[in-house]
Amino acid sequence: MSDAARPRQQRPHRAGARAASFVLKSLCSAAAFLISGILLCVIGYFISLGGSSIDWALFSKMPQARGMEGYPGGMLHAILGTLELLLLASAVGIPAGMLTGIFLSEYGAESRLATPARFVCDVLAGVPSIVVGILGYELVVVPIGHYNGWAGAFALAVVMIPIVARSTEEMLRLVPRSFREASIALGATRAQTILRVVLPSATGGLVTGVMLAMARVASETAPLLFTALGSRLLTLDPSQPLPSLTVHIFNQATGPYREEQAQAWAGMLVLIVLVFALNLAVRFAVRKSALRTD
Repeated sequence: MSDAARPRQQRPHRAGARAASFVLKSLCSAAAFLISGILLCVIGYFISLGGSSIDWALFSKMPQARGMEGYPGGMLHAILGTLELLLLASAVGIPAGMLTGIFLSEYGAESRLATPARFVCDVLAGVPSIVVGILGYELVVVPIGHYNGWAGAFALAVVMIPIVARSTEEMLRLVPRSFREASIALGATRAQTILRVVLPSATGGLVTGVMLAMARVASETAPLLFTALGSRLLTLDPSQPLPSLTVHIFNQATGPYREEQAQAWAGMLVLIVLVFALNLAVRFAVRKSALRTD
């Protein structure tokens, strides 16, 4: 084959590769626009149904009974209760999940416990949340004798742990092995390498996994119906039934009154905004710390 004929045969292949690349890029762009469009449609739908119920009273007042002045009131108790449940669940779920993920990533190859632990995490991540709620009811509510916030936080922590553990493991595996070898070669112990080299290198991914877990539990309703139950009173005592935004939304959305149903849609919008705010705040903090490190 002559050199003059060879480029002519390669041109169709190059044209086909360019066409395939263009098609793939177009499909990926279309999928990204589709996902963004769906999210905007959902938010717009919530705004159209509950936007009229969003006012200062929603965040500063307690719910009022029908027929009383200021009906239907606000969701102050539910918002504060949700924040408290998130803090209590995160205080247990995030450390336990991250330690599990570190064990699976850094020590798993040397331990027979790694495979069963990874299997248990995968099973727990796929278990319906109502099953976790029943577990919290049997392990915490029944021994104490009544519904309480501790049981709700326990159920949410159980939901968080496998998500944080698996995301931590995957993010730590993305850190190049040469980082670990260089640190150990300089005289650092394995624990020092993990704490000072591996974890800082995977900070962005770890934060993303934690935020996904928090977003998941912030929208859970079934576990709280069996554990914290909910309350129309403003209470921050975890030993008593604790109000939550999701349970309050559920009760109002299933009620017969349109005012309460409209406020339930407003509560869903508030829940979405709360998750967005948490994500933006943490991402901003991570980016700021990364700039300081650089």
